[in-house]
Amino acid sequence: MKLLHIALLFLAMTPAAYAHGPDGDHAHGDAPASQATGGSPSRIEAFTESFELVGLLQAGELSLFVDRYETNEPVLIGKLEADLNGMKTAAKFRAERGDYVIDEAGFLNALTKAGRHALVFTLTAGNESDLLEGTLEVRATATTEQPDHFPWAWAGAGLVAALALIALTVKLRRSNSLTGK
Repeated sequence: MKLLHIALLFLAMTPAAYAHGPDGDHAHGDAPASQATGGSPSRIEAFTESFELVGLLQAGELSLFVDRYETNEPVLIGKLEADLNGMKTAAKFRAERGDYVIDEAGFLNALTKAGRHALVFTLTAGNESDLLEGTLEVRATATTEQPDHFPWAWAGAGLVAALALIALTVKLRRSNSLTGK
């Protein structure tokens, strides 16, 4: 019976492991996007009096959403170019998503390296044009392939199940030996 109590105690402590990420930090989404754990995308924000831009670096592309600062009306017809330390590329507009995308391999290669990347975006929308500046912070863990992690939750559940099975077997053997069967 003591073994069953230990198994139940372990099971009760297991949810506490889910509340913390690596290094004991809380993984509840209260960390800034640039410091989120795991494969969270790196994020860039930039704005001027006329426009604002939000970008996400993930899945082999930099996806950029542009809207008017005052009204949040998306800028769906425009020309958007990005400059990273003199390396320039044009973003392509994707009507189905309503965003602009940069997927040029050389540009992304430079952009996905760990560190802080100062970007300057040139936006032309109709008769208006503007420069938007922002910094994209890329963490080393976001750009390198994550090693396979040991499945602690599954191992814990298996251990609890094994301990419960052992406790049940011991209890059944004791009751059978007391009844003489």
